[in-house]
Amino acid sequence: MSEMEEDGQVGIGELVVITGMTGAGRSTAAKELEDLGFFVIDNLPPSMLAEAVRIVDAGQGRSQRIGVVVDVRSGSFFQGLRSALAHGVRGRNTTLVFLDATDDVLVRRQEAARRPHPLQEGGRLLDGLQRERFVLADLRSDADLVIDTTNLNVHQLTDRIAEAFGTLATTQLRVTTISFGFKYGIPVDADYVADMRFLPNPHWVPELRSHTGRDRDVSDYVLSRPGAQEFLDKYVDLLTGVAEGYLREGKRFMRVAIGCTGGKHRSVAMSEEIASRMQELGYLARAIHRDLGRE
Repeated sequence: MSEMEEDGQVGIGELVVITGMTGAGRSTAAKELEDLGFFVIDNLPPSMLAEAVRIVDAGQGRSQRIGVVVDVRSGSFFQGLRSALAHGVRGRNTTLVFLDATDDVLVRRQEAARRPHPLQEGGRLLDGLQRERFVLADLRSDADLVIDTTNLNVHQLTDRIAEAFGTLATTQLRVTTISFGFKYGIPVDADYVADMRFLPNPHWVPELRSHTGRDRDVSDYVLSRPGAQEFLDKYVDLLTGVAEGYLREGKRFMRVAIGCTGGKHRSVAMSEEIASRMQELGYLARAIHRDLGRE
């Protein structure tokens, strides 16, 4: 249960539009929205968005949260979606979510599902994906939240959707700090990336090697190294300034990736500390650890 729900507060008028690449997880995201209490409409022609909202408002009331899934089968209707989102839907706080993944992962998922791509047109599956990327390029750039599912399993994707929409604190920014290991790749959906490899590595301290950045001894070691506090002070100040700008522009999500070599010690400790400081400043902040336990 989210913090807002625990406090007994209920948001009004949430409308979440989910789109993205075939195989990136739209169905999984839609199912999670249903579990969160959304009224979900799949494969809705964008030109019918306002009418669908009106019908739900009339039948369920404006407090009913709505999720709409739009895919490439809607074709030329996408321009209507951009227009509808640009002008807003009356009485609704609208978020456009774009799900993406690398081509090789999307190909593997489609082949495993034994389904042709809707734009394949008798050619290769990859050809269909490339056509889809072209069609969806503008929508991706317009998205309020881009989720890269390349390295996410079903449970991790549902966690991301719950993280984003499990509360309806629409006036607050949700800040997620993600620790990661550079040797496993940079999170491609991060808004900001910081490198903690300027700090000494606890891996080379025998009594700390088996511990993680969530343990007090490792955290104290990392945070006490020369330059650590200076970095935190300046970086949190930077993030605070950006966060205020995000809120002015109507953005409600910030993902900050904090990396070290393996994603076990330095990045974990610093991610936890940055999330804690952002919480103290009044933001909805949490730390997640992508590669912890992977070594």
